[in-house]
Amino acid sequence: MPRIVGGTLLLLVGVAVFAIRLRHAGAYAVPTPGVLIGGLGAIAIGVVLLWRASPRSAVLLAGVASPVVLYFALYATLAEVEEVVSLYAIDPDGRPTDLRLWIVDREDGAWVGMPRAKALEHGLDGARLELLRDGSVRCVVPALVEDRETVGEIHARKVEKYAVARAAAAIGLYPREATENAVSLRLDPCP
Repeated sequence: MPRIVGGTLLLLVGVAVFAIRLRHAGAYAVPTPGVLIGGLGAIAIGVVLLWRASPRSAVLLAGVASPVVLYFALYATLAEVEEVVSLYAIDPDGRPTDLRLWIVDREDGAWVGMPRAKALEHGLDGARLELLRDGSVRCVVPALVEDRETVGEIHARKVEKYAVARAAAAIGLYPREATENAVSLRLDPCP
């Protein structure tokens, strides 16, 4: 019975990794490699656990790997439950990339946060980019802000807005306060 329950749970969570993205208006956001591995891994382990003819060694290996795969698949799913935007940028290799980000609004505009290195690698500061939010695409020019007070406030607003951030912070998987390497980006409309 635990094998059936575990297999069913992993199968459902694996499918949810892909299905949750359908809730957001606009183009389907193809999962990043890490998210893809979590989703496909959960599906594969679920199938191994549910298939009665699975070799015992495969079932044991699936049982050992399942907590790690379940963690990644659940995180990937839960991170998409609330509002997520796509910021279409260029990766360090010059290829287009879809940055999936949590977003908050303040009186001076929409804001996202991320590690400073990620913002620099993607050349976000001052670039003309497309933002997909609520099903509509608009041109934005991110303005990188490193002021610790602003970065702290934007991070605090994300933690306040997103239940997943609060839950992850409660168990130490997400910082309650902005880290030293975090920056904020104000998404100004293109001129």
